[in-house]
Amino acid sequence: MLYYLFEYLDKLDFPGAGAFQYISFRAAITIITSLIISMIFGKKVIQLLQKKLIGETIRNLGLEGQKEKKGTPTMGGIIIIGSIIIPILLFADLTNIYIILMIITTLWLGLIGFLDDYIKVFKKNKEGLSGKFKIVGQVGLGIIVGVVFFFSNDVVVRIPADKVTSQEIIQNDATGQTLSSKENTKYVNVKSTKTTIPFLKNNEFDYKYIIWFLGENANKWVWLVFVLAVIFIITAVSNGANMTDGLDGLATGTSAIAGGTLGVLAYVSGNIIFANYLNIMYIPFTGELVIFAAAFIGATIGFLWYNSYPAQVFMGDTGSLTLGGIIAVFAIAIRKELLIPILAGIFLIENISVMIQVWYFKRTRKKTGVGKRIFLMAPLHHHYQKKGYPEAKIVTRFWIAAIFLAVLTIVTLKVR
Repeated sequence: MLYYLFEYLDKLDFPGAGAFQYISFRAAITIITSLIISMIFGKKVIQLLQKKLIGETIRNLGLEGQKEKKGTPTMGGIIIIGSIIIPILLFADLTNIYIILMIITTLWLGLIGFLDDYIKVFKKNKEGLSGKFKIVGQVGLGIIVGVVFFFSNDVVVRIPADKVTSQEIIQNDATGQTLSSKENTKYVNVKSTKTTIPFLKNNEFDYKYIIWFLGENANKWVWLVFVLAVIFIITAVSNGANMTDGLDGLATGTSAIAGGTLGVLAYVSGNIIFANYLNIMYIPFTGELVIFAAAFIGATIGFLWYNSYPAQVFMGDTGSLTLGGIIAVFAIAIRKELLIPILAGIFLIENISVMIQVWYFKRTRKKTGVGKRIFLMAPLHHHYQKKGYPEAKIVTRFWIAAIFLAVLTIVTLKVR
């Protein structure tokens, strides 16, 4: 909202108002504001949760430090959500399609997670919200995001006019009218289902390649393939973040690192100069996502003030599902979803460790009658706890691994 105020003041030549037009300036203010809100608002929320005796019910896993954690309030994810939404409403362009979708993602998954935590805490039901309802909620969000990204005329990529095919929809920047590919235009905006493949020189993949066997009909049905891919990515990453949220500061820290990386990728993808220099896909209007990334970083780091070991509050599903969903939708928006296995590698490893553990246990039980385990406990962070590693050391080493993966993600911009 302040964005529009200063935009108006700039037209009146008010001194300093023009600074709000710069993404870097607004991003800096956003991250500071988000950090302050999360720390101040967070303290008040924790006090309220403690007053209401909203304590996390911890299943007895035989792990060191469990007794100390009993009674620690949960549902702290509302601190993260509030610290993201408030600065975005103040400093972002709320007409931007990408910002709108990120706000919807944050509130949508935040609500699902809140319902799960509410049932666990207030209804004393350890199972929380049924897994089926969670999946339905994630699928619903995936459908909304996928359909908007595919059909909205505001979601485009800019490419040289001589590379445009007859099947692509071309839009004039000024009028929004459809252009002929034969017109003398250097660069044009097109609707495209292309995304980026890491480490390859000609690093673009089109979702219609998956249904190549349909021939010309592939263009007709590619929207369905794209939406299904979006549903899968959102569900997988949000659940991966949920799995990772098992130690103090683990999910928060790794998410902050991923958010910072996505902010860098959004900045270069939404800046035509950097995009041309790096020879990457230029995506108009995604530069505004840097503001969202700034709010995300400020919120997670601010929450880490209270969530670091020993935690004063847990984020619960309210936070973990939201963080994973934000990372997924953000990556899809800037056409970097194929980088998620690298960027969110910690989430992936945690997910895979659970899948391997369950698969191996069932397989050995079927063959021998006695189920065996590969890990001492899954997800993977609990395996190291069982081996006797201090919780703070495990979290720090996972953060280091996340930083390595973040650097590797950024390196893919040049290494092909």
